[in-house]
Amino acid sequence: MEFEGSGLEDKGIGVLGCSRGEGNLVKQMVQMIENVGSFGGFRKTQRKECLNLVRRLRLLIPLLEELDSDEALCYLDGLNKALLAAKKLLKTCITGSKIFLAMESEAVLSRFHGVYDKISHALTDMPYENLGISDEVREQVELMHMQLKRAKRRAETQDIELAMDLMIVFSRNEDDRNADGAVIERLAKKLELHTAEDLKAETTAVRKLVKAKGSLHSENFQQVVDLLQKIKQTAGVDEDKCVLDGPLAIRRLEKCKSLLIPHEFLCPISLEIMADPVIIATGQTYERESIRKWLSSGHRTCPKTGQKLNYLTLAPNLALRNLILQWCEKNSYDLPKTEVCDEPDIASSPLAEEISSLVQNLYSPQANVQRDAVFRIRVLSKESPDSRILFANSGGIPPLISLLSSSSYADDSATQQHIVTALLNLSLDESNKRLIAREGAIPAIVRVLMCGTQEAKENSAAALFSLSVLDENKVVVGCSNGIPPLVDLLRSGTNRGKKDAATALFSLVLDQSNRTRAIKAGIIPPLLHILEDKSLDMVDESLSILLLIASHPEGRNGIGKLPFIRTLVEIVRHGTPKNKECAAAVILELGSNSSSCLLGALQYGVYEHLLEMTRCGTNRARRKAHSLLHLISKNEHIPFVPIPKPKLYV
Repeated sequence: MEFEGSGLEDKGIGVLGCSRGEGNLVKQMVQMIENVGSFGGFRKTQRKECLNLVRRLRLLIPLLEELDSDEALCYLDGLNKALLAAKKLLKTCITGSKIFLAMESEAVLSRFHGVYDKISHALTDMPYENLGISDEVREQVELMHMQLKRAKRRAETQDIELAMDLMIVFSRNEDDRNADGAVIERLAKKLELHTAEDLKAETTAVRKLVKAKGSLHSENFQQVVDLLQKIKQTAGVDEDKCVLDGPLAIRRLEKCKSLLIPHEFLCPISLEIMADPVIIATGQTYERESIRKWLSSGHRTCPKTGQKLNYLTLAPNLALRNLILQWCEKNSYDLPKTEVCDEPDIASSPLAEEISSLVQNLYSPQANVQRDAVFRIRVLSKESPDSRILFANSGGIPPLISLLSSSSYADDSATQQHIVTALLNLSLDESNKRLIAREGAIPAIVRVLMCGTQEAKENSAAALFSLSVLDENKVVVGCSNGIPPLVDLLRSGTNRGKKDAATALFSLVLDQSNRTRAIKAGIIPPLLHILEDKSLDMVDESLSILLLIASHPEGRNGIGKLPFIRTLVEIVRHGTPKNKECAAAVILELGSNSSSCLLGALQYGVYEHLLEMTRCGTNRARRKAHSLLHLISKNEHIPFVPIPKPKLYV
């Protein structure tokens, strides 16, 4: 989604191919970064992301200064476009409508991540070796890459109270009641719309936004206009003159009767008196209708405390309701009419009710009830992403893991398989990965990997891969002795089992300590065997793991033999484009630490194939081929070998 209304245009920055002098492009890009670095007044809802983006852009200046040459110009198109996108986004976050930016915070965050992707791709495609970039600047670029990766992983959530207030204001109640004035005032404070000047600027931004979109009838735009009007009314602002005609606090005391109601009788969400108060998992009390809306919109936290809800049951707060009724009778206050429920319920769909029942069945003393529940959980967690969230929030993960660890099911291979598969499905939800590991699932999964059926082993390997996406879980798997059984599965499993094991091992050996464990577990022979077995179609997977193993001294000793070098050269000669790219990367890693590996590769005819890769390979393959040729030419133990001038590519 695009966000317009700034009334500002990018000036003075050209892109490649424009009539503006290409020799000034680098200076223009540096100037643009310095200009955006002086921006201020970012909207509160995006201020943190804006400041982070500005800080990351400044890290590019040393790189640009070293790229100020004719040879580097062809690599700057992507980076220049990324900078233009960043500048446009930052201007939107300065001059755009505060209300609209708050409503669309997730979409705005996606735009930030889009800019990060453009910068990352532009930096990845740059051949630093050929452009003479210094080691110091390359280290700074690597730092930026890491920061961009963390930025994309981090899921920034909108302020809970702000999200809930917006939902209340925009919802249309059946009796068409207006939102309490306290909610409007709180929104005005959070959006920094306190003063007449703030409201005047927001009015201008909203008008430009609506004009840019060309319609006043779009629901989102109408909501923005309506909320702005409510904020003005609550603040006592004259629409035409935009002047405050009285202190806000005094005006609200006069017109907001709800302030006379005891604070404990007000729902923390709607700030209205509660007709049907209910208690949630954290012990907080809310109006049933308000908390249902909160939960049905996808939230699984307590709006007041921010704590994660272990289950979604709503229990009536009968004692508080009786106190509210007594107060209303004493003060002649008409309580809003609502249908009161005296029974606990699950504030969600029939799916949530079924899952709640299944969680209870996991605690059943009857083994057949537990088994049926486990199988149904496996099916639901595969079919429905919502079920993965609901099951975790209903407190189902601890008893499921407890059953997997129980001696009662040590010989029940079918139930073990169902539990492991259910955990695999549940781990597909990012928030569940950490919870599953924290509850002690990894050692239990490793035991199934060692002793389970073939299918159970395969699904255990897949589950370990899914969990090891989190770096802390990589360490737990390694310390739980999970690597040796994965190597065994890689060696003697079915084709599917070998693929599952290879995927898990690749993720795990990204951790340095796990590379040592994998080498000791004998990972190298089965990887070499997989390279030679064409029927497996796992060349890329094997080479990717071997590349990581080759970065370890013991790994280089184990694989840097002439037969393996010959195999790599054959892959460079006859493999797919991706195969060739991976094989060249492994030769480069080995050759950087051993002249004999380079000599062996030359002996088997790698040189002419590297030349071919520089002309026809993938971008990454061309970079690896150029780097390898450059390494060969520099090695004093190798006779002079001419290398071609690098072909410029983007």
